[in-house]
Amino acid sequence: MQPPDVRLKIPRPKAAIATPSTEVVKTMGQSLPGVIQDVVQLETLLSEPSEAAIAAMSKLDGDIMLLGAGGKMGPSLARMLLQASRLAGRNRRVIALSRFSSEQVKTQLAESGIETITCDLRVENAVESLPEVKNIIFMTGTKFGTNRQAARTWAMNVLLPARVCQRFRSSRILAFSTGNVYPFVSTHGRGSVESDSLNPVGEYGMSALGRERIFEYHAQELDIPTTIVRLNYAVETRYGVLVDLAQQVLSRQPIDLTMGFANVIWQADANAMAIAALIDASPEPFIINVAGDEIFSVASVCETFAAIFRRPLLLQGDSAETALLNNAERAYHRYGRPRVPLQRIIEWTADWLSRSLPILGKPTHFEIRNGQF
Repeated sequence: MQPPDVRLKIPRPKAAIATPSTEVVKTMGQSLPGVIQDVVQLETLLSEPSEAAIAAMSKLDGDIMLLGAGGKMGPSLARMLLQASRLAGRNRRVIALSRFSSEQVKTQLAESGIETITCDLRVENAVESLPEVKNIIFMTGTKFGTNRQAARTWAMNVLLPARVCQRFRSSRILAFSTGNVYPFVSTHGRGSVESDSLNPVGEYGMSALGRERIFEYHAQELDIPTTIVRLNYAVETRYGVLVDLAQQVLSRQPIDLTMGFANVIWQADANAMAIAALIDASPEPFIINVAGDEIFSVASVCETFAAIFRRPLLLQGDSAETALLNNAERAYHRYGRPRVPLQRIIEWTADWLSRSLPILGKPTHFEIRNGQF
């Protein structure tokens, strides 16, 4: 068997981003700090709504309940919804529902003014027992472990949405989906758009498409205003594609270049676009990509991290001609471009890890190409 192709690169000391900047910069009218000092400041940044999100909350009637709000994005989305509503002059309840494996998350949400419900939606009649709420954000789902528990993945990603649609047939629904419903596309293009044919790879991607079809069916049959957000990939300094790559560089692990390109979006920008998309819900589901506007080379980003961390860089393999890339120009046209550029996210991530600040310890496995997560 041929030994793996591992190439050692010593990064030049004067890389494009050699050290994180400490200055405060203006991006699209918003002040962005040079570094994020701690979790408190991070959570504040992640919860800051955009003008489009505030405008949507000024038009939306009724309370909002997030199903599956205890995950990576849910807490900051709930806080952003509440803040955007207040800035819009609307007094509404924001309810976060989750199994809440972390009591700390539940307590922090309650302290922010968000109502919480502890509930396992897999339990029989759990969905039917939920309170009537005019706006539902569906965030539940299963991805990792699909190859070992395929039946559970399909139940969570397809059966549960059907129950939610039946229960909330009088509500407006926004459902999070994924860019995994698209096929791999050329790395020389701008990524998949909403009108492209869907051809997911692997059971997770297929179940995610099944989830979309269930929401689509019930929206049309029951006249439910529905938005489907195809997200690919949200990041912050504690998790995401950039954290995965930076950690590999820090620990001197070989970087697999096969999935050689990606686009990521700062989590606050992803949440803000999702909030804005609530107002566009329609019985003929409104489908929108939410993704970063800069397609980057994995090798180049790792070279930047290596220069910042002053680590040798181990590159393995060659980039494939295709990758999972989303084009979110439709979202930018409607809600504005992302407020935080890729370079600033890289700087924040590198500084955060260099100071050994907390991370979530949840790898994305974005490099997997066979759909077996």
